[in-house]
Amino acid sequence: MDQDSERAQFVDAHWKTLVQRVIMVMAIADELQSDGMLEWEPYCKIKAAVTNQQKMRELYEVLQSGGDQVKSAFYSSLEKHEPYLLGDLGSIKLMGESLADCLNKYKMWIQKEYEYVTEYNSLPGENVLLSERFTQPLIIMRHRERREREEEMCSVGESFQQLLVSRNNADKDSSILDALFGADSKGISPNSVILQGNSGNGKSFTAQKIMLDWASGKLCKVEFDCLFHLKCKEVNHVSGEQSLTELLSYNSNLTSEQISRILQKSSEKVLILIDGFDELRFSFSDFSDHLKLKDLSEKAPREASLKVLLMGHILSKTSLLVTTRSTATNTLDSLLKHPKRFTEIMGFSEREVKEYFQKFFQDEELFIKAYEYVRSNETLITACSIPVICWIICTVLRERFSEGSDLTSGLETTTSIYVDFVCTLLEHHSQGLSQPVPTLLRSLGQLAERGMLDTQVLFEEKSVDEMVSASPFLCKFLFKRRIRKETMFSFMHLSFQEFFTALYYISQEEREFLDKLTERFHSQTQSYLSLYLDKDFPLKYGCPEPHFLPVVQFLCGLSNSEVSRSLQEMYNLSVPSFVQPQLREWILDMSKSGVYSYLPFILHCLYELHEKEFVQKAMEAWLELDMSWDPLSRTDCWALLYCLDCCPHFRSLKLNFAASELKMLQDVLCRTPKLGLTVQNVSDTDVTVLLSALGEGKQLGELKLNSSCLSDQSVQQVLKALHKQKKVGGLQISVKSITADTALILTDFLQSCSKAEWEEIRVNVVRLCLSIQNQPSLSEIILNCPRSEASNIDIKSFTESFHNINCIAEESVDFDRNLHALLTLLTSMSGLSALNLSVPFLTETWASRVLFLVESSPKLTVINFHAGSWCSDGVKWLPGLLLEEGIKLLKESAKRPECIVNIRGFRCSKSSERCSRHTEHIDQLSCNQRVTIQFCGDQCTEDIKLKLVLPDEN
Repeated sequence: MDQDSERAQFVDAHWKTLVQRVIMVMAIADELQSDGMLEWEPYCKIKAAVTNQQKMRELYEVLQSGGDQVKSAFYSSLEKHEPYLLGDLGSIKLMGESLADCLNKYKMWIQKEYEYVTEYNSLPGENVLLSERFTQPLIIMRHRERREREEEMCSVGESFQQLLVSRNNADKDSSILDALFGADSKGISPNSVILQGNSGNGKSFTAQKIMLDWASGKLCKVEFDCLFHLKCKEVNHVSGEQSLTELLSYNSNLTSEQISRILQKSSEKVLILIDGFDELRFSFSDFSDHLKLKDLSEKAPREASLKVLLMGHILSKTSLLVTTRSTATNTLDSLLKHPKRFTEIMGFSEREVKEYFQKFFQDEELFIKAYEYVRSNETLITACSIPVICWIICTVLRERFSEGSDLTSGLETTTSIYVDFVCTLLEHHSQGLSQPVPTLLRSLGQLAERGMLDTQVLFEEKSVDEMVSASPFLCKFLFKRRIRKETMFSFMHLSFQEFFTALYYISQEEREFLDKLTERFHSQTQSYLSLYLDKDFPLKYGCPEPHFLPVVQFLCGLSNSEVSRSLQEMYNLSVPSFVQPQLREWILDMSKSGVYSYLPFILHCLYELHEKEFVQKAMEAWLELDMSWDPLSRTDCWALLYCLDCCPHFRSLKLNFAASELKMLQDVLCRTPKLGLTVQNVSDTDVTVLLSALGEGKQLGELKLNSSCLSDQSVQQVLKALHKQKKVGGLQISVKSITADTALILTDFLQSCSKAEWEEIRVNVVRLCLSIQNQPSLSEIILNCPRSEASNIDIKSFTESFHNINCIAEESVDFDRNLHALLTLLTSMSGLSALNLSVPFLTETWASRVLFLVESSPKLTVINFHAGSWCSDGVKWLPGLLLEEGIKLLKESAKRPECIVNIRGFRCSKSSERCSRHTEHIDQLSCNQRVTIQFCGDQCTEDIKLKLVLPDEN
């Protein structure tokens, strides 16, 4: 070995010590810079670093890129400026070349062994780079409370993602080791760390990544000279007595003698990673005689050697990182030395799911298709918090893509993914099961059903022990309860509990199956069930309990022929022939009955059944699909897309969805001749897709663009597209502000659109409320007039006046003047037939203004006055008070009998000390009643309402 290589090897072997102990960093840097070994830019970075350790880390980049020659020059500078430090380290001659060599060779061996992973479905010789699969999961550094567990179990989609991110308290930008072993808020660094995680959550991948990062020289603040990886699966196969060094050599290219030398030299700078503690098939309870073991090379039963390591009787200063499932955490905690830290892998948030998919596909087009498919399914995106489910989905979708499957054909059902997950865990994460698989699945299903019936997601230890032995599908939790600890279990998520309930039902005999489901489908009508029950198809005429709907979806998925075949082939679990006919008959009955509130759910059931001919038969019952009542979720849109793809000649759709789903539904909308659309949150970027979806020559029953923020150009484009339709039944465009150009465009359209079928025109302006303390003086005005009178509405002047009023404080003199100008403008609109006003409170002053409108607008037939205002989201209504002073004036004043005045809001029922406009939370006080008071001439009627009537519901 030449001198440069020899010196470079010394620097590499002792780098971690050098970082901590070199003081004369700048003197060395100056010398390297003057000798041409250090460029000006890195020299400046070294100089700018605050501490010597930071300066040395900057210098490390230069040494690595410069190779042996630069490292040799650095060594020469050390001899000059740090001679005593070199003496402590033994210099090259005293170091013992073999130890440095074996460490370097060990690192190279780890890099080679750990760079690749073998996947569950890999063929002989197939490997994948770890970098193409590993995504750092979210890690929490504390125990969660019972309430937090229940929240996570029961939430899905966006709410679940928010919970995950809020729980995570490890620094995502730091290395894994820094997160696990860094000092806490009290400055304490742990000697041992428990890394808990559910089956398939990535514990072993994380361990492999830690080993590879160390061997590859990736720097972190917590530094170790050497890492050892002890795999508990391999320890199970070790026979006879073994010393600790022999155990550590099983997953290493080092001999037990070399490991002993490393541990004796710097045990406090060594990390031993024990992976899969829960998989150990032996007990630690019977080895008290061996706790006196003090020698690394002393042989003892493997259990004893491992126990003294965990307890710190040997290598007390060596750091330990132990991965385990929750089922073994309590045992591990009782063994592990102090100071110790509990951490837990939470899995992936949506950000990590996206990163995983990108790494897996490494093709932008396939990545987008796959990720959008998963993101559109709330159940799947929630389940993807479990890394192994990400792998299952990506693997299955890659195969589908290679077969040329189209997204709209429905790539995979949710049930099929859950079946694959169960199969993966049973095959690769269930060593040593004490029950046969069918028995285990039945026991899990029985437990799951009990939870569904009792609406619980956490189970007491006693009830679990009575039904289920050790299972990879259950999670164990410890909670503090008063002065003791309480152990509880749960499934990984409520969706898995629902899945296992469905799996349990298909294991029943026909009579038991029908009895259980009949009870769930007819729970509200048990007392007179015999009067209408169909003996052959007892599910007919029933509606499942709301919390039971996902179970029915999974039943549909399990009865799919392909899924059923998989269960039969792998675990001899057959789905009885009576299941699918019962579900089909119920779906057909629901389709014919036209219960539109269940329509999205029926589409999801059809998607899970995934049988085209039956989907067509079920949808024949609907001449028109009306799903306009509530906005469809992305998951609903996906199920709708599949069902409509099975029925390409469907004629009529009424839909309500977010603008972000336009692209997904574009083709379906384009080919449907009769449409009614309500699209939420439309922006200029959505208009091109919207126009493409509308096409030409359609019968457009209604087009509502709610909460939109469109430019004049976009408004004009939409209106031009409407001119190209056969007919237009109604139009609603919400804009945040109306310019003069927009006002002109709208007026021209209202007057000229020959395809419009509306007889009445409605103009609505709203000022949103930013807070209770900052309510607008006039929140909303809605004008109604005959279409023939559209030319009499000066939209520009009207909106300008409305804006001016809300820019002035109500106490100002200018306010009265501007408001009077607006009211006068309204009375000048000769065709005005109906008017809605929304104001925070009905006062005497506002009552007089209402009376002014009644008397000054001869064609006005209805005035609706709402006490309240819209919140900043444009969805929530902030209710207001009807003050007695205003009600009294309206009652006592003469009114034109042709004009009806309706006032709505809360009215205080107290006889004295009534609530005022300064009273908070008026809708929550028992003294306040929601009322509608109608005035028609001298007549006055009052109606107490149970339901809040909003301004646009008149």
